Amino acid sequence: MRTHNCGELRISNVGQEVTLTGWVHAIRDLGGIRFLLLRDRYGITQVVPEADPSVLDSFGRLGSEYVIQVRGVVRKRPEEAVRSDLPTGEIEVVAHEIKVLSEAETPPIYVDREDETSEELRLRYRYLDLRKARMTRNIVMRHRIVQAVREYLNNNDFLEIETPMLIKSTPEGARDFIVPSRLKRGKFYALPQSPQLLKQILMVAGFDRYYQIARCFRDEDLRADRQPEFSQIDIEMSFVEREDVMAMSEGLVAYVIEKVFGKRVSIPFRRLSYEEAMNRYGSDKPLTHFGMEIEDVTELFHESRLNFVQDALKNGAVVRGIVAPSGAASLSRKKVSEYEQIARSHGLGGLIWLKRDGDLKSSIDKYDRSIALAVAERLGLEADGFALLSVGEKEHVSVALGELRLKVAQELGLIKNDVYDFLWVIDFPMFEWSEEENRLVARHHPFTMPRIEDIEEKKDPLEIKALSYDLVMNGVEIAGGSIRIHRSDIQRWVFEKIGLSKEEAESRFGFLLQAFKYGVPPHGGIAFGLDRFVMLLLKERSIREVIAFPKTASGADLMMGAPSDVSDELLQELGIRIVQEQEVL
Repeated sequence: MRTHNCGELRISNVGQEVTLTGWVHAIRDLGGIRFLLLRDRYGITQVVPEADPSVLDSFGRLGSEYVIQVRGVVRKRPEEAVRSDLPTGEIEVVAHEIKVLSEAETPPIYVDREDETSEELRLRYRYLDLRKARMTRNIVMRHRIVQAVREYLNNNDFLEIETPMLIKSTPEGARDFIVPSRLKRGKFYALPQSPQLLKQILMVAGFDRYYQIARCFRDEDLRADRQPEFSQIDIEMSFVEREDVMAMSEGLVAYVIEKVFGKRVSIPFRRLSYEEAMNRYGSDKPLTHFGMEIEDVTELFHESRLNFVQDALKNGAVVRGIVAPSGAASLSRKKVSEYEQIARSHGLGGLIWLKRDGDLKSSIDKYDRSIALAVAERLGLEADGFALLSVGEKEHVSVALGELRLKVAQELGLIKNDVYDFLWVIDFPMFEWSEEENRLVARHHPFTMPRIEDIEEKKDPLEIKALSYDLVMNGVEIAGGSIRIHRSDIQRWVFEKIGLSKEEAESRFGFLLQAFKYGVPPHGGIAFGLDRFVMLLLKERSIREVIAFPKTASGADLMMGAPSDVSDELLQELGIRIVQEQEVL
């Protein structure tokens, strides 16, 4: 039906007779000069109707988004009509036949431009939204990124192996999506939150290098960077240590960026311990390229006359702060109040502020001017810069200042969108305390290998480090993984620490424990959040912009109308009865 696509023709094709198909992108009538722009996923070609009554009649009956077939001859555009912004901008096709393949009603959203259409309307008419140039590019680029991922892993002896979508429910993270079994009434499958246990079993089976572009499902509250179903680049390797997995992952990232975008990134990436990341940036996924690191000035306040600080220091508090650079902006009362709200949201009091607006000014001048001067000198506060300090428990102060440094940097235009800010965060705590469950829980998952020397030294469980690692890109975690436990004694120890009895462990993970009786290689892996990775590479703000058919923040598919009711007959066949809310109560 076509000899070329709409992004293919060039000056070298002048004089050729061609057939094109596509959508009517736009129709123009410039004082008697009539033409249309024909679009497909490859690009846009300008079409001019031949001065033939039948062709002009066909042209006159066209509308926006009609699907048509055009037969004609390629000619060079007049110099004044050349468009340098289009690959096909030097030519046009003179149509001697226009055939309508499919008519179209007026679209409810614009296809030929970016506008302020609501996300709800865009998702309801996703098939129209995907026709937009930006969205088409995003989906095409996602394909190219995935293709490059496969190339790299295939070239490094990995096997792509599919794992099942219907598995046993093994709740250890978010809620599972449950699927009823018709053949075994009253029994249920779960959709996989990840292929974690299955890929470990593949290592037991001897497939020492596995990968999969895996579909994963989590029934959790959603955000802009979360979906109930998502994709991850799932990787597992046998006979490796932590650095082996990290080096392979760095190679993957570098290969994808060079292959798809033609840019080189320097490897290896920086390593920061979890403790260092929290101390310097107040986050375990820090954005670092603009500086503004958190600094500790506690010692300067030991002799201060600020009673509220002295009382806090006696209770183990710290004083930490961030500095906005020279020429930042004036620090208004309104801004200080706004920043203090962030501190209070983390359980802290107000903020101490300093600024050089000509002379040094601070919120503590009338109480202890000497301390203000000492702090300004220690922090290197420059002309037209300002500093924000917080007093309190170290972790709360660090997290609050971490949030503040991002907000200040955003307001001052310090965050760049054209950087590749990669780093690893390592040495995470193995366990953390869950107030909700009143017990220790695994920080990553209970199959992560703890640092053996920490166990042998009989450290407090909250001080034990894990052999886990997160890869951060531009302040977003794009991958996380760990060396896995391959020793039964350590696995039992971890289950014991998180309060899992032998019977519970057997009930949840019996198939894995059984497999571990028959020779387990040391192994580890990592999973990249494919949607997040693509989002950052394409400089989008939400993963919904790089997924063909995403859900809303409430998990709804507006185009298909899911989730939806099902018939009573189907529920009866499955042995399911819908219980009304008042019955539950």
